[in-house]
Amino acid sequence: MHQKEYFGLNSIINLKKILSKYKPKSIFLVTGKNSYEKCGAKSILDKILKGYNVIHFYDFDVNPKLLDIKKGIKLFKKNKCDFIIAIGGGSVMDVAKSVNSFAANDGKPEDYLQKGKSIEKKGKVLVAIPTTAGSGSEATKFAVIYLNKTKYSLDNEFIIPDYAIIDPQFIMNLQKSITSSAGMDALSQGIESYWSVHSTNQSKKYSRGAIKLAIRNLAKAVNGNKSSRIAMAKAAHLAGKAINISKTTACHAISYPITSYFNVPHGHAVALTIPSMLKYNLDINENDMIDKRGVKYVKKTINEIVKLLGYANVNDASIKIQNLMKQIGLSTKLSELGIKTNEDIEIIIKNGFNPGRVRNNPRLLTEQALRKILEDIR
Repeated sequence: MHQKEYFGLNSIINLKKILSKYKPKSIFLVTGKNSYEKCGAKSILDKILKGYNVIHFYDFDVNPKLLDIKKGIKLFKKNKCDFIIAIGGGSVMDVAKSVNSFAANDGKPEDYLQKGKSIEKKGKVLVAIPTTAGSGSEATKFAVIYLNKTKYSLDNEFIIPDYAIIDPQFIMNLQKSITSSAGMDALSQGIESYWSVHSTNQSKKYSRGAIKLAIRNLAKAVNGNKSSRIAMAKAAHLAGKAINISKTTACHAISYPITSYFNVPHGHAVALTIPSMLKYNLDINENDMIDKRGVKYVKKTINEIVKLLGYANVNDASIKIQNLMKQIGLSTKLSELGIKTNEDIEIIIKNGFNPGRVRNNPRLLTEQALRKILEDIR
């Protein structure tokens, strides 16, 4: 599905034009609980939405649960909403995309999440406006939902928002911890997309842009540099476009139990294993190769990532990522995040083998290999 994008400071003004085109009777506005006002969006949107009937939904967890989505669907249908605006971080996007899709399709949400039922109808017009520079969810066909601590993902072209408005003014005052974690999500997605078995020339072009922008700008963005924050908004959007083609890989699979069981923010959880996986994937051989393009191709790909990070060898590149994380206030050791015991490691291993994402990794990730990776960063 083709998406219309608007990028740049004050690009939010384009929302007026979009609303004039569709003339919605009932707008479903999805936002965070506090971030909507803090980022400055509320004062601007209040003026733009004046005169429209707006149903405001923000009653959901940071990592949205199925119960949250069902609450949203009920509210959406009750008010006969015919237009959606999502303004917030990745979780806000996930909620808006899920509610929109489920409300338009028959059957229970569980059928789509657990029984493989496919989405057959497009929902209402959806405008996605990110207020963090991280998930790139405004550009993707995915929506994440948690059910009993297990992460499920919708994956369908109908889910992609019709419009993406990336206005960096909304991330200018974002607190350091969120800027750090979200920024590492963007960098990690760029890297994972580049080595994914589903990568294409187009996805790699997006990935290269995301990696270069993130590695140069993330530390400065965390320290409040405005031009670097604008660059990170671009990096996140490019990374979203990249994974929309290639999907994410093993680092994302491992991250989900780290988030759901140990409350580590998503971007931070993903980044923890990127340095180790960079080295692991370079050590690929004929016996554990998943990418059909071959061992030589995968090694070349990893070395290209190393160069994009500004280094000549994989060890230096891995250390660079770890040092960047420390520089922006993110722990690189599991023990510092409350993941200390053998039982904790086993929880991650038991729940971190999302079959789809592990298969997207160019090198087969075995349980034994994952245990070693986790022990090395414990």
